[in-house]
Amino acid sequence: MTPIHVTLSVTEDVLESNLGVQAARARIVRLQSSRHGDSPSPTVNTKYGKLKGKRLRVKGIDQAVDGYFGIPFAKPPTGPLRFSPPKPVEPWKSVKDATAYPPMCVQNVKFLADLERLAKNGMPVLTDSEDCLYLNIYAPENLDKKAGLPVMVWIHGGGLVMGGASMYDGSALSAYENVVVVAIQYRLGILGFFSTGDEHARGNWGLLDQVAALQWIQENIANFGGDPDSVTIFGESAGGFSVSALILSPLTKGLVHQAISESGVALLPAIISIDTDTTTYVKNTIANLSNCETRSSVAMIECLRKRTEEEILKATNELNYPYVPAVVDGIFLPKSPEELLAKLEFHPVPYMIGVNNDEFGWVLSAGLMNISNFEEGMDKEVAIKNIDIFPTGLPHEHNLILLDEYIGDTTDPQQIRNGFVEALADALFVVPAVKTAKLYRESGHPVYMYEFQHRASVYDDIRPKFVKADHGDEIGFVLGGPFLMNEVKIIEEATDEEKQLSRTLMKYWANFARNGNPNGNDLPKWLAYDRNEHYLEINLQQEMRKQLKDDRIKFWTEILPKRIDAMTEEKKEHTEL
Repeated sequence: MTPIHVTLSVTEDVLESNLGVQAARARIVRLQSSRHGDSPSPTVNTKYGKLKGKRLRVKGIDQAVDGYFGIPFAKPPTGPLRFSPPKPVEPWKSVKDATAYPPMCVQNVKFLADLERLAKNGMPVLTDSEDCLYLNIYAPENLDKKAGLPVMVWIHGGGLVMGGASMYDGSALSAYENVVVVAIQYRLGILGFFSTGDEHARGNWGLLDQVAALQWIQENIANFGGDPDSVTIFGESAGGFSVSALILSPLTKGLVHQAISESGVALLPAIISIDTDTTTYVKNTIANLSNCETRSSVAMIECLRKRTEEEILKATNELNYPYVPAVVDGIFLPKSPEELLAKLEFHPVPYMIGVNNDEFGWVLSAGLMNISNFEEGMDKEVAIKNIDIFPTGLPHEHNLILLDEYIGDTTDPQQIRNGFVEALADALFVVPAVKTAKLYRESGHPVYMYEFQHRASVYDDIRPKFVKADHGDEIGFVLGGPFLMNEVKIIEEATDEEKQLSRTLMKYWANFARNGNPNGNDLPKWLAYDRNEHYLEINLQQEMRKQLKDDRIKFWTEILPKRIDAMTEEKKEHTEL
């Protein structure tokens, strides 16, 4: 794979012109735990010790929620445990305070905050640390511990290099839908995914952390009122990728019962390496940036274990390849995701897959590309120069075929920009999602698909009018953003129609967690993704449609391969001459 480069900084003009001075202030200081009046502090016993949490309230409903934050599910992956599978957490004797958010895993925290401002999200002010294997739990108050409620496990996104559990708040979903919500963390970047490509460091440490969290949930969630036999994993972007990968992995047998991938699946070309060349390139680049020898895997690992968190993060930020990808390690992933899907080698659980209708509309494009006057459009030369910034899984000459398909002969800057962002959205999100749905459908197990289309009114003052439903825009509706009362702010300002949309999505998602089917008596009918390729179009109103972006899918699956073959044959003829 050709090395590519993304500048991990959000341009000042984007921040200042769209968000104002106040929004651009630095947020990264230690979080002070909030208090909720004189509410009693709930307690719960786990296999490893007792926890003290705090009571949370949400808007529009009397049901309170007990929150337990910073629960360790594995030993700190530090020292000799760096680049090792997670180990079980040690028990504790005294009551552990679980009222403050844990540190996120090591990452570029400032860059994360910049992206969150572009999305107009308010998150708790958080630190980062290598000691980060924690989870947060939201459970309806005063539960009978034998209640056996559905468990919904949220896996955050962020390209496997950033993000954290405490950026999200499960209290509204828990209160309104009577479910137990768990948000988990996993190692990121070099610390989470560095691989030597052999037995000395197979990689996928972050994915193994997710497995460890699911094992902890099996052992302990009944004490929070959850049903260990009804665990739904759901996540967005890299979190959706993780969900998709987890149901392909033999390590999660019996740990997952339903799965939801939002804007990310295991076929996503950006964050998984299925060839040894990319793995070797990333491995050697990391070693060189860290001043470690590359002569042997053992020496490389020993050297990297001696590096400080700051040195590791510095190397991550300097990588030409923007992600440290997951790999086919032979353990978590015994084969490539495409091969596992094609051979129907995955867990037979109900699966929901979805995308948004403008995945590359603003946060990813404005946040990761330093293109001036992006709102006014772009020249074709700029499109050609930038098409390789994001890993489509294609070399440059094949990416030019994409631009020819999506842009054509137009010279209009806005049409060029729109075609450019659609090409990348399809390459990275839409086409992999549809391919996955079609392959999973062959197993005979239920698949449900959606396209989220609503642009929230809260974005009207910070996003250009051409942006539709951007990457991540559905999250606030799924998690009940309009009803949150705590530190997390997602679509805080919502119209009455948007509040109803949030209620609708919470119901669909929770019904799916309860029954493996999103339908309910008071909801528009959602048909399964069968031979007719039904999908739900989600806007302020919901409608069933067929064959999502069928013309584009045919281009990717039929026309593009033929054009690539023709180009290859032409090159061969020129070489022979």
